[in-house]
Amino acid sequence: MKGQAFALGALLLAGCAGNAAPETMTAAAWVVEAEQPARVAFGPVMDIDAPAGLSLWRRIPLSGPVAIAFDAMAVAQGGPNDQVSDLNAFWMATDPAAPDGAIFARPRSGAFAAYDALTTYYVGIGGNRNTTTRFRRYVGRAGDRPLLPEHDLRDPANLLVANRWTHIRLIADGATIAVERDGRRLFALDDPEPYRRGWFALRTTKSHLRIRNLRIGKP
Repeated sequence: MKGQAFALGALLLAGCAGNAAPETMTAAAWVVEAEQPARVAFGPVMDIDAPAGLSLWRRIPLSGPVAIAFDAMAVAQGGPNDQVSDLNAFWMATDPAAPDGAIFARPRSGAFAAYDALTTYYVGIGGNRNTTTRFRRYVGRAGDRPLLPEHDLRDPANLLVANRWTHIRLIADGATIAVERDGRRLFALDDPEPYRRGWFALRTTKSHLRIRNLRIGKP
């Protein structure tokens, strides 16, 4: 019953948000997990300036079918963290070791390896200092981040461009899991055991990102 209530409530929230204006991102709606002190400025445009690993979790869980859409920019304006790297995200994330999979039952350090034990989808655009763009389906085992060859892109067209807005859509629609960028599908997975509910986080490391026009609704 508890899990059913979770799923129904989250689905209603996701559907309502999709029909509304873009979210004004407030500090009360997000949880920051950071390896080192970082600056996150909230508002219509969220500004994330992180010297090390940082995950920024939206407090409200989601249930599929759902699409998470936003615009993002990798900032390069001479700041110490303006590295043009790591526009990353988790979605449909749960913690198998926590009651009802609750993400916030066990706080994490912000280090990348701290998230290995989650079940989640992950995308990293411009990872490894803007040399890779990857999609993964985490399976909840420490040290195990499965990566299919077709989900490891290195062409410059799939990397980040400094100071340019790019539009991202993260999709969980039953067995269809996908990542779209500027209207083009980067990754698609036909998942026989899809993750149907969970939390969404923006993720980066040693970089400076801006996020705007966050919308969450149905695909």
